[in-house]
Amino acid sequence: MTTQGSRPTGGDVVVQKYGGSSLATVSQVRQVADRVGALARSGRRVVVVVSAQGDTTDELVGRADAVNPHPAGHELDQLLATGETASAALMAMALQRGGLAATALSGSRSGVLATGPHGAGVIVAVDTDQLHTLLDAGRTVVLAGFQGVTADGDIITLGRGGSDTTAVAVAAELRSGHCEIYSDVPGVFTADPRVVTDARLMPDVDIDVMTEMAFAGARVMHARAVELAALYDVDILVGRSTAARTGTRIHRRDGNDMLEDRTAVMAVVHDADVARITLRTHDTPDPSAAVFRFLAKESIPADMTTVSSAPGGGFSLGLTVHRSHAADVSRSFSDLMAPHRHGVEVEDQVAKVSIVGQGLLSRPEYASRMLASLVGSGISARSLSASQLRVSVTVPRSEAVRAVGLLHSEFGLGAEAGAVPASLTPRP
Repeated sequence: MTTQGSRPTGGDVVVQKYGGSSLATVSQVRQVADRVGALARSGRRVVVVVSAQGDTTDELVGRADAVNPHPAGHELDQLLATGETASAALMAMALQRGGLAATALSGSRSGVLATGPHGAGVIVAVDTDQLHTLLDAGRTVVLAGFQGVTADGDIITLGRGGSDTTAVAVAAELRSGHCEIYSDVPGVFTADPRVVTDARLMPDVDIDVMTEMAFAGARVMHARAVELAALYDVDILVGRSTAARTGTRIHRRDGNDMLEDRTAVMAVVHDADVARITLRTHDTPDPSAAVFRFLAKESIPADMTTVSSAPGGGFSLGLTVHRSHAADVSRSFSDLMAPHRHGVEVEDQVAKVSIVGQGLLSRPEYASRMLASLVGSGISARSLSASQLRVSVTVPRSEAVRAVGLLHSEFGLGAEAGAVPASLTPRP
């Protein structure tokens, strides 16, 4: 991400993002407006990034599907962007009702510049001139999240959870060094509290660990938002919009932690929305370069990649992708290898389960304990990949929840005396 039109701002600007579940009703919109208004009246300058209200995005997708199950990305993005645009307008109206000077900006006026395919745009810059003008005039600014504008002036959406990325990008370009993400979730937990009853709230998470958690499936934060925060040194506070205190601070640690804290499993994360795709070729060159050119062109992230040569020639390449991409990836692999003998296998009834922490690769006992716990309980674990921050395996999708519970217990991550229990988390 590069900067256009930005100038030093400092810590007097607070960037807050409110999720759709925090804005689902008129009463909730007013509650958030009261909270923002109190902050603005305390002398802080405030930029608010909002998601679409409640289930608006799902409803818009459903309406699009009823009209055309395979709409063009250009028109679908125009439709989906209206959810956040409406939410921003309503929030500004609520602030104005409370006597606060407020201005709502749609994606086309926000200064967020993006590129890439429709539905998976990437922020390349934030032109902050208009933000500065409005903030300097004493106005609270409300931005429609989840969207930006291309060099051609088209609206492009950033993918699910993209409002998090909008907020972090704006905080980075305004030099605030700090961003607050509010939803109906009290913070980051040692496992998904909807499936592990004794999951523990983590008050403090290293940003590199959080990056791995988000990419591995933790849904409390958009993965690209955490990556952006790490790159631009933006601290993030994640909390519930109705709470007086935020739950988790995500930041880069200063290196003064206890050694045991830096070589430990900190969380168990799972993602049930993955598919494992294996491409097998015969008597052909290594297909990896062509495969990853395709993935890069389509902005499709892949994980758990393995490449091996086969006896007698040929290669086997395996990777995991989001299940929504599985059909397109499988078809494209077949097209790429069309002139050669090959086979493509898709496993869509798998889940990815990961332990996340620090020092995991240099301590192989963690992977050993992970596999022993799963296999000893009759859960087939395949396609292992490991790094210093994460060890991941694929398991049968039907066993994902049980696997998470077993590993959470194996590594002693359950709630302790004085810890925040999972009962304080929202309903599934």
